[in-house]
Amino acid sequence: MKNDIGVMAGLPDSGGCFGKVSDFGLTCCQLSSRKAEIWTDERAAEVREESETTGVRMTALWAGWPPPAKWNLLEGPETLGIVPRKYRDERVAHLKKAGPFARALGVPAVITHLGFIPENPSDPEFAGVVDTVRELAEHYGGFGLEFWFETGQETPVTMLRLIESVGTGNLGINLDPANLILYGRGNPVDALDVFGRHVRNVHAKDGLYPTDPMKLGTEVKVGEGKVNFPVFVKRLTEVGFTGEYIIEREISGEKQRQDIAATVEYLKGLIG
Repeated sequence: MKNDIGVMAGLPDSGGCFGKVSDFGLTCCQLSSRKAEIWTDERAAEVREESETTGVRMTALWAGWPPPAKWNLLEGPETLGIVPRKYRDERVAHLKKAGPFARALGVPAVITHLGFIPENPSDPEFAGVVDTVRELAEHYGGFGLEFWFETGQETPVTMLRLIESVGTGNLGINLDPANLILYGRGNPVDALDVFGRHVRNVHAKDGLYPTDPMKLGTEVKVGEGKVNFPVFVKRLTEVGFTGEYIIEREISGEKQRQDIAATVEYLKGLIG
């Protein structure tokens, strides 16, 4: 099966959301939203109609959770995902609302960042995260959905350990290769030896390793960082990946548009 190239598409409160996708000549995207108040059947019907009209296919729903969220090494462990206990219940309730919305959209999965998953399997906090992820996975399973985890804050072996410990059979990975580098968690090519069979979607993003151990590395345009995309794409093919490469460039303005357009052409050259 041919791998498609897509881009992230944010879900506004109203109106269209696939204009940017079509502008880049692409026909698929990953829909992203953090606002549960707009996850309604009515909004889903509008989005599905736009999808049919434009021919843009949604690969999954990337669902966020309520703040705070500090995307760094210092405050991240206490604020990101469903790992921090003081935010866990609120965020689980929030994420559960993504289930019926994702089903109404017609996508196969919900994606989110879980946070800094404990690396020690004997840590009681790890068991708590396993139970929470299982609760969400079973909830999504009731809607016929899978639950995919975006990589970044955890090592590859920790992600694999979580998937096998939860064991619901509807789990997968949204592999962001740049995040593994930005957080100093691993080499994305080597990570495929660990969890390659679980990869369902890929974020096409690139970055540099941290040189200041108190700060994240730097995101850069695809092809200019340490991901080594030619080898990465080849290895994904070898492990049987047939999903989509979803371009994500976490800057704004004209530079973002230029970099996304360049990445589309770059990936076409690699994927054929």
